[in-house]
Amino acid sequence: MSVETLQTSPRVPYTGNATPDELSYWEAIARNVADQLRVDAIERDRANQQPRREVQLLKDSGLLNLLAPTEFGGGGGHWETAFQAIRIISSVDGSIGQLLAYHYINQSGIAFYALPPSQPAWWQATVNGNWLWGDSVNPVDPTLTLTADGDGYRLNGLKHFSTGSGVGDVIVFNALVVDGINEGKIIAFVLETTREGVELLDDWDNLGQRLTGSGSVKNTNVRVNPVDVLGEVTEEPISTLLTPGIQLAFSNFYLGSAEGALERGRQILVERKNSWFLSGVDTYAEDKIFQRAIGELKARTAAVAALAEKINRKFDDVAARQGALTSEERWAYANEIAELKVVSTEIGLEVSHRIYEVTGASSTKSSVGLDLFWRNVRTHTLHDPVDYKKIEVGAYYLNRDVPALSLYT
Repeated sequence: MSVETLQTSPRVPYTGNATPDELSYWEAIARNVADQLRVDAIERDRANQQPRREVQLLKDSGLLNLLAPTEFGGGGGHWETAFQAIRIISSVDGSIGQLLAYHYINQSGIAFYALPPSQPAWWQATVNGNWLWGDSVNPVDPTLTLTADGDGYRLNGLKHFSTGSGVGDVIVFNALVVDGINEGKIIAFVLETTREGVELLDDWDNLGQRLTGSGSVKNTNVRVNPVDVLGEVTEEPISTLLTPGIQLAFSNFYLGSAEGALERGRQILVERKNSWFLSGVDTYAEDKIFQRAIGELKARTAAVAALAEKINRKFDDVAARQGALTSEERWAYANEIAELKVVSTEIGLEVSHRIYEVTGASSTKSSVGLDLFWRNVRTHTLHDPVDYKKIEVGAYYLNRDVPALSLYT
């Protein structure tokens, strides 16, 4: 797409809803991947290396192309199924759950940004290459610029928190055009990680989410060709659905992490052969205090899961509205996702923290690895402050007020 012919109005290929057969088919695949990740999740996290073997596992499983249309060799799955896969993977390894979540959102830029004539080539390329899609978009770090260069652009600037960039095949960028006929527009485009001038800094060194390839990307006079451009980032409701989509992916990641921490805690508890000396019972699993704590956490997690499953399924319905989706419908659904974001954040943090109350001091050993769940959830839930989501929910409920449109809302 040349700088002179930039247009809007992409159309998405998503229709219908997931069938029970589809959900069960991909659930089995995701659980198989999760079982393999579980074997050495702690060791891999401690090693803090780029997750190349884990990415290959995702590729071999077919999960990367779950959402790609069948006509191009993809899985032809639905968003409900993709969110389920994120939740399952996150229950054993939040880093890889995040990688998969961002991949689905980044890859679907084909649907939400690209114009219909260019979509087939993009879908075919991603399926044929079995691409993992990383991103370099972080909106609170707006340092990327595009300058006109013939029929394309030159990209310059540094972007932090570029999830998947360290292990991805391609990276999605959003950047502001600073001159030429498209000056002032924000363009979404895709570059291979080996493009000349793209430098992967591998500087991600955080408390959790260590295996997400989320280092910084430095760009120096990088050539962006017309065929690299997905499209313009506009305020069309169907295109902006990507943002509540990533928030919904986050919510499933947090929920999956809570479920994983709860299950690991249950295993530790039932395997303990003694009991607290004041309990009057033989094992900790028979202790009413521990049963109460587990029961409370289990019930709250189940409630969030029920809400997530309802909202996950609705994403397919909303996406199927395509260009007919109104701003009011988009914001109403985004508010539902914000509600889920609030409670999934809280349950992820609560379970991964309070599970220690029932597993005891021995579970704080490094070899147990129970800290992995808390570190991952604690790290990623700081992505955007949940208090602002609470304000969004309250303002919408009271006055039908909506926040300013952004890559967080």
